[in-house]
Amino acid sequence: MHKIRLFVSVLCATALFWGKPLLAADAKTSPAPAAPAKASAETVLAKGKGVEINRGQLDEALTEFKANATAQGKNIRAEEAAMLESGLLDRLIQTQILLSKATDAEKSKAKAEATERLQAARTNAPSEEAFNSQLKAMGTTVDQVVKTMSEQVTAEAVLVRELKINVTDADIKKFYDDTNNTAKFEEPETVRASHILLMTQDPKTGQELSKADKDAKRKTMEGLLKRARAGEDFAKLAKEYSEDPGSKDKSGEYTFPRGQMVPEFETAAFALKTNEVSDIVTTQYGYHIIKLSEHLPAQKVAFDNVSPRIKNYLTQQELAKLAPDYMAKIRKEANVEILDEKLKPREAPTDALPGATPPAKTKPESPKGK
Repeated sequence: MHKIRLFVSVLCATALFWGKPLLAADAKTSPAPAAPAKASAETVLAKGKGVEINRGQLDEALTEFKANATAQGKNIRAEEAAMLESGLLDRLIQTQILLSKATDAEKSKAKAEATERLQAARTNAPSEEAFNSQLKAMGTTVDQVVKTMSEQVTAEAVLVRELKINVTDADIKKFYDDTNNTAKFEEPETVRASHILLMTQDPKTGQELSKADKDAKRKTMEGLLKRARAGEDFAKLAKEYSEDPGSKDKSGEYTFPRGQMVPEFETAAFALKTNEVSDIVTTQYGYHIIKLSEHLPAQKVAFDNVSPRIKNYLTQQELAKLAPDYMAKIRKEANVEILDEKLKPREAPTDALPGATPPAKTKPESPKGK
């Protein structure tokens, strides 16, 4: 019913690195030749001091990348394939170099953080089934997600240590108090509301139900409305009767700002008074009744709630400035050689190529407290 958020894809964000997107249009790689037969999984594609990447590792990264892109509704064109493989290989090289510099403590902390993030994603998913389906759609597993995230967090920790990046409490507070950043911390007006949905579409095909079936659903909803307004426990009614898979197991509850729900639903929810139950609301999904639990006015996010995000934001800014030169240096020291001619960049991948620095976001994530 609501605008779906990808709750797992952020955990497997292999598409972007500091610098440019993996498939940046201006990345300078060799033009894609006619594809020959793939080498065996054991074939070494790149090697150097502390680095050895084989065909199997690159294929695994490629499969994960494509599945993640597909899960987000993105298609990879055939002409992008060579650029994609080159960028992914570069990412694997850099990750191995940084992991070789990591301490046991950094690796342990990174694994714990990855596990915690994955658990948060599982908790925020509409259901365990939805969580597992998302993983399957992305072509990954819980263990693979934890491994990928652990490596990325470890690589970043090494960079922060090696580059001596230190974002202080004073830096964070200064950013928060800066009037130029006020909009970053504005929490919009929101409501916390529960609903019961009886669908007028076939959940498998998306086809509209017959008029007779719709009429039957409407009659059932009229009965539920009477029971809700008579004082029956709305949460229990939602768990028993609602057909919304995204909220049924949460007693029908959503918390949302304007612009997130379909218009008819949003208008009805924001018009209600606390503990008031709406009339039957018709949307493209079916018939709803809504109960408002809480109306939250627009406000500035509390400093304590957003300070970790600000710290991450400022850290990412520093990494974006300092990491490219450092990565070029340690890559040269590792004397990495790419053995497959088709995967070699035409120019040294210091800043023009994707993956020139370890896996992360193209730009720092907004520190907004959401």
